[in-house]
Amino acid sequence: MTRTTATGTIEVHTYEPTPYLKGADGGPDLVKIEVTEQFRGDIEGEGVVRFLQTSFPDGAASFVGVEQVTGSIGGRHGTFVLQDAGTLRDSVVSGTWFVVPGSGTGDLTGLRGEGGFTASLGQNAEITLDYWFE
Repeated sequence: MTRTTATGTIEVHTYEPTPYLKGADGGPDLVKIEVTEQFRGDIEGEGVVRFLQTSFPDGAASFVGVEQVTGSIGGRHGTFVLQDAGTLRDSVVSGTWFVVPGSGTGDLTGLRGEGGFTASLGQNAEITLDYWFE
């Protein structure tokens, strides 16, 4: 199995938070966030993601998400799904992700991988994905 490292950036196009549960007794609020974004670099394409986030009164947050990416990696085209987990601390968003096994379509059938992302709040994210094909 040969692994390849993809790097690039993500630019957020839409960011739509919707609170769904107010924190009890000063605890964190629970928020659903719908995001569309553009991948650039070794991964080219569009992403649509839904996050569930725990938002703390001090501005910190913890989140999980599932994202469908439509585009290309290494010249191969199709779709795949990333599962994300991350945090927001001191205006820095960071996290890890992996390709959901079996989610690749088209030329991306059999795609597997893991990586991560980091960004200053409001800026493009720097991304990595170490990937391979089954």
